[in-house]
Amino acid sequence: MNTYVILRRSGWISPRDLEAAGKRSARIGDEQMPDKVRWIRSYALAEPDGKVGTVCIYQAVSEEALREHAKRAELPADEIILVADTVIIRPDPEKK
Repeated sequence: MNTYVILRRSGWISPRDLEAAGKRSARIGDEQMPDKVRWIRSYALAEPDGKVGTVCIYQAVSEEALREHAKRAELPADEIILVADTVIIRPDPEKK
């Protein structure tokens, strides 16, 4: 599997909507496409229009598999980018 970044701009009106979408995404990936896509993590974005977007990190067999997962889970997938390499300087910061 390759690692991808998915940019989902202004996909949700509120964090509550994003939470529901996350549950759908996990269920679709785990139950319907476990050998094709794997959700690693997401960062919620405060968009300029007041909505919520995300930057999502996935592993997948292909970009097409990610687009199929997004379609099944009713998620936007504005841009999908193949990750060339990973550079970790520090772990993700803990939320306080």
